[in-house]
Amino acid sequence: MKKVAVLLADGFEEIEALTVVDILRRDRVYVDTVSITEDYIVHGAHGINVQTEDLFEEVNFAEFDMVVLPGGLPGTTHLNEHEGVRRVVKDFADNGKFVGAICAAPSILGGMGLLKGKRAACYPTVEDKLLGAVIMKMPVVRDGNIITGRGMGTAIEFALKLTEVLMGREDAEEIADSILFTGKI
Repeated sequence: MKKVAVLLADGFEEIEALTVVDILRRDRVYVDTVSITEDYIVHGAHGINVQTEDLFEEVNFAEFDMVVLPGGLPGTTHLNEHEGVRRVVKDFADNGKFVGAICAAPSILGGMGLLKGKRAACYPTVEDKLLGAVIMKMPVVRDGNIITGRGMGTAIEFALKLTEVLMGREDAEEIADSILFTGKI
């Protein structure tokens, strides 16, 4: 079974995080919501509180196939300031494991130098933080093991791309059909 860790910090963008969790779970992917705070309850940017399954320190990330960073502010800032998050992201990227980031979160990857020479998408106001990246004005971009999305309005496309990467195009298309998604995968 494929395993994905969605990392949540106070101030995360709820739609970006929970759409990923929902879509992947519909395709039988094990998704672990992980709080990077000292509490299982993480506070979303728009007042939606989410109870996570695990705290960051409780997770053996070696067991996972993908790590996902939702955007939102100040959630992205908190993710970027967390040394453990940066260590896990670098380890995944360096070892060919999948890293997904949407909205402002690709700026974390850019600041770490993980996007040099890669195509990437992000929220327009953080494009200058994607150091060395080729900025794409597309909803979702995959370049190797890095998958990036522009923002909340592209959350379903982003989640379906993660599904495709992990489980195959046919599964992603089946999920898209089942939720009446009319956009592009």
